[in-house]
Amino acid sequence: MDKFQLKTPVCLIIFKRPETTEKVFEVIREAKPPKLLVIANAPRPNQPEDVEKCAAAQAIINRVDWNCEVLRKYSDIHLNCREQIYTGLDWVFELVEEAIILEDDCVPHPTFFRFCEELLERYRSNEQIMVIAGDNFQFGHNRQEYSYYFSRYNHTWGWATWRRAWQLYDNEMKLWPKVRDGNWLMDILQDSDAAIYWSNIFQSVYHGFDTWDFPWTFANWIHNGLSILPNVNLVSNIGFGSDATHTKEQSKLANIPAEEITFPLQHPPCVIRNIEADDFTEKTMFSGNSKMTQPASKNFIQQLLTELKANNNTEALNLVEREIASSPDEPGFYYAKALVLTRLGHINEAVESLNYLLAAVPYHQEGKKLLEYVKNC
Repeated sequence: MDKFQLKTPVCLIIFKRPETTEKVFEVIREAKPPKLLVIANAPRPNQPEDVEKCAAAQAIINRVDWNCEVLRKYSDIHLNCREQIYTGLDWVFELVEEAIILEDDCVPHPTFFRFCEELLERYRSNEQIMVIAGDNFQFGHNRQEYSYYFSRYNHTWGWATWRRAWQLYDNEMKLWPKVRDGNWLMDILQDSDAAIYWSNIFQSVYHGFDTWDFPWTFANWIHNGLSILPNVNLVSNIGFGSDATHTKEQSKLANIPAEEITFPLQHPPCVIRNIEADDFTEKTMFSGNSKMTQPASKNFIQQLLTELKANNNTEALNLVEREIASSPDEPGFYYAKALVLTRLGHINEAVESLNYLLAAVPYHQEGKKLLEYVKNC
């Protein structure tokens, strides 16, 4: 491979994990970016062990021993994850036009930096491209002859973007109510299970759930943005475990090896989303892997249909209520309950059940139809 000298600024986001921070830093040190922007959170209140850990993580940055401008945004007070990262990235893109972004548990292969830099330059003026990511979660599926493909999914375990794209980020997700109420997620996703899943995600984040990446996904989608994903995985997330902020449980996505990508890059001839790869991602990572969109058990459905066909509505209601008692967070059962209550003539209770369902899953089309029907009874 030709000798490559990185010119793009790198942003490193750290907190209280010096062990993983050191591993990421050593790969950055090898790449020798001319500018390193560091976002660091303060220790949590009432967590005295954080003080030493945060100090140790920040001390690693003092090891910069190459020709590099180091810029620091170290918070004086502890911020939640969402606020720390989005305000930190606002700061980054006030200072630079484009950047490569790594968190303290995302260890890239050295070729990740050249991959990002070449594509930042190639697609700089193409406003449809909003993210260049280092993640490939196809698990060997959907291999192709090109070095990367275009996706709706803006993975953020090692990524790069431009100021022109980040300025579209809206932490408040002000357009979400219009998107939700206008059924626009169905237009974007073309799949009812996916629309239900993502509606629940965006509704939760709109109400304040502490994560910054889903508002970024929302911004990408409403601006018809695409992400570039490599044909091999370039970044390994080593941060799963009890000390993580969100990724506390083990996952098939943890510790996927980072591979080398070869140069020169083989560029796709057209900017067209890879639908097959995206469908695989949706089914394996998101709605297809979620209890919210998985159907009730065949045994339950068969029992319910048997009772309804026999007009045993009270028995059917008892069956549904037993399922709700065992799975109170499964919104789909509330549709079945409302259906049975309607047959029993308990309209007010049916409306109450449907309101609960639609608060959790605003895109439940059958629930909307039944609510309209019972209100006219």
